[in-house]
Amino acid sequence: MAKSSTKTEKGTGISKKAGSRSAKPKANKSTSAAPKGELIIVESPTKIKTLKKFLDKKYTVMATKGHILDLPKSKLGVDPENGFQPNYTVIHGKGPIIKELVAEAKKKAKIYLAPDPDREGEAIAYHLLLKLDKVPGTIKRVTFNEITKNAVLQGLEDATEIDMKRVNAQQTRRVLDRLVGYKISPILWQTVFSGLSAGRVQSVALRMICEREAEVLAFVPKEYWSIHAEFGSDGECCFESKLAKIGGDDFEIPSESDAAAIVEDIKKHEYIVSKIVRDEKKRQPLPPYITSTLQQDAYRQVGFSTQKTMIVAQQLYEGIELGSEGPVGLITYMRTDSVRIAAEALTSAREYIHSKFGPEYLPPHARQFKVKSRSQDAHEAIRPTDLEHSPQECKRYLTSDQYKLYNLIFSRFLASQMMPAVYDQIRVEIEGGKYLFRAVDTKLKFDGYLRVYEESRDDDNGNGNGNTLIPILEENQKLNLNGVTPDQHFTKPPPRFSEASLVKELEANGIGRPSTYSQIINTIKYRKYVELDNRRLVPTELGTTVNGILSVHFEKIFNVKFTAEMEDELDKVEDGTDDWQKVLHDFYEPFAANIKEVEGKIAEIKTTTQAESDEICDRCNSPMIVKWGRNGKFLACSAYPECKNTRPLDNEGNGEPVERDCPKCGEPLIYRQGRFGRFIACSSYPDCKYTESITTGVKCPKDGCDGELAARRSSRGKLFYGCSKYPDCNYATWYQPVARECPACGFKIMVEKDTKRIGKHFACPSCKHTEQKAEEVTAAELENAGK
Repeated sequence: MAKSSTKTEKGTGISKKAGSRSAKPKANKSTSAAPKGELIIVESPTKIKTLKKFLDKKYTVMATKGHILDLPKSKLGVDPENGFQPNYTVIHGKGPIIKELVAEAKKKAKIYLAPDPDREGEAIAYHLLLKLDKVPGTIKRVTFNEITKNAVLQGLEDATEIDMKRVNAQQTRRVLDRLVGYKISPILWQTVFSGLSAGRVQSVALRMICEREAEVLAFVPKEYWSIHAEFGSDGECCFESKLAKIGGDDFEIPSESDAAAIVEDIKKHEYIVSKIVRDEKKRQPLPPYITSTLQQDAYRQVGFSTQKTMIVAQQLYEGIELGSEGPVGLITYMRTDSVRIAAEALTSAREYIHSKFGPEYLPPHARQFKVKSRSQDAHEAIRPTDLEHSPQECKRYLTSDQYKLYNLIFSRFLASQMMPAVYDQIRVEIEGGKYLFRAVDTKLKFDGYLRVYEESRDDDNGNGNGNTLIPILEENQKLNLNGVTPDQHFTKPPPRFSEASLVKELEANGIGRPSTYSQIINTIKYRKYVELDNRRLVPTELGTTVNGILSVHFEKIFNVKFTAEMEDELDKVEDGTDDWQKVLHDFYEPFAANIKEVEGKIAEIKTTTQAESDEICDRCNSPMIVKWGRNGKFLACSAYPECKNTRPLDNEGNGEPVERDCPKCGEPLIYRQGRFGRFIACSSYPDCKYTESITTGVKCPKDGCDGELAARRSSRGKLFYGCSKYPDCNYATWYQPVARECPACGFKIMVEKDTKRIGKHFACPSCKHTEQKAEEVTAAELENAGK
């Protein structure tokens, strides 16, 4: 029989002739039975039961349990001097699995390689081909977008060769990631501490989070005011409207005094209805889910992390036991960037909508959505495989998490093929003098797709325009001004990324692909480079330190533009329009030069990660410095390596008793150190999560607030004083407050300052009045003065 034209695992293992292999007839020997039957090899063992339910008994189904070959962990495993050929080795623990697969494959006339239909699955199929090189049967690649009888049988009928362009793309990504991680991580070990890692894509995500955090910390809130008025007429109910124009122009009201002056002037005028506009607004449904939008919506609607979403979606895809029906794959493949829907699925959806909700909910034609330019369009959108398996019908067989996610997928798909929601909208303008007020009343006229699905708001843009119930009015109708209210606001900093908004930002910038979004976020969380604070991703001190090194010294590699361009290069490799070795060569030459340059600066970079301290070494009297270790920061002698003295860094009084009890559970309160400074917490944490700020005893000067000003530190370590009622009150000052009323304007506090021009003095934060601070005189000075 003819053997497949492939190379061994050592080397690229890539051959344009490789991909399938047909068996030639061999003379049967009496000592061995002729191969018979067919073997299907999938990735996940969970799929086996689902497939066996509807496949003929001639098929044997086995699983690889993920990848079987990879680059070695103990060395680079790539030869840049020899065309970047990788040296694949068997993954630890996969030897017995490979042995079983080979043994079974030798008995079969046909072998179908059926890992997942993406780059990683194609690579697994190719690695299987390498290991099955000596089996006599025909080997083919098979893919299916859903695990249903029709889809799988059609996939077997359409079995083809392995897509070597897709294998090349996966291998290029793997080699790129290995080169970056293996070459840059040791620099982090030398400058911060051993065990840290840098990743080609996740380090860019970390940079995005750190840069957003810097924006948040640097943000200075700006005060502004809005004005609302209540209008009515004799016998009619009142309604509220918002001041929209002054003298025909947009405007800003920067202060309370400006708002008060405008309010007084508004009261002097009479008002009429100057304009009424009646309109019909349509709200179109969103497309069915792709990976990124599923992750975003699951995060917002049911609180799932990106990782949890993909785990649950995998379960729904691979098959759920539905009682006597057995295991059923409920959704299509969940790693996709395409909103395309198969024709038969569109027909099924339209029949279901017509039957379930009536013809008024069905558009004249099936709705097709535009595929984005960067989309690979390899798979359909995420949708139910069979609309007869409704979430309610399946609920008793699903876990709570499975039901929540399946319900979202089912509802979103149906909604995408339903009529738009229709609203009646009335916009009213009221004028008096130079002032124009506006009110909007929107009423739902026809629910359309909202019958089954209500999209979540983007969590970064939660402020709506508001809605007012407007009575029946006529143009030129006179209205009574019943009241005017000024409202204070402050501009807000850009929001920190949530997992959902980070996925959205990554996708918008062309970073990562459907199969990698969850992995990117999970990696930087696992590495403790970021942490979740109120469901927002915040860089840790370690993450900020690592990002500081990578973004400064490898700026050309760890930036959004370069990473997006590299994703495009991988797509070109998969399309066959670019050569994988050329892509790696073009990357590696400047990368190697960058590595060499940075390796010459190790000592210099290391000093930026260390800090001086006030501590003295108790062994050699040298100054102690603050260094990084696996368990955080610690004190080390600056005379290292001559003196190797170290000690823990905990000068924050963690665990020091407050000498009063927790008002929530009665256990003692203690001091703790957090990311934003010292605070008081219950000693029984995590059973009791009561916390409070350490205050200065100075009352917050903001009207209506009963909080006290507390000393805190920003993420950059800068001391400031903020209200203990934050976030309900956002008053803060950089200077030490004192309980001293300003003699000039009556402001409730003053602050201590020390400047070269005035020296130590008190200053009013409101009117800037200053007065000299009395000099402190020591007892010794008093004694000397009396002599």
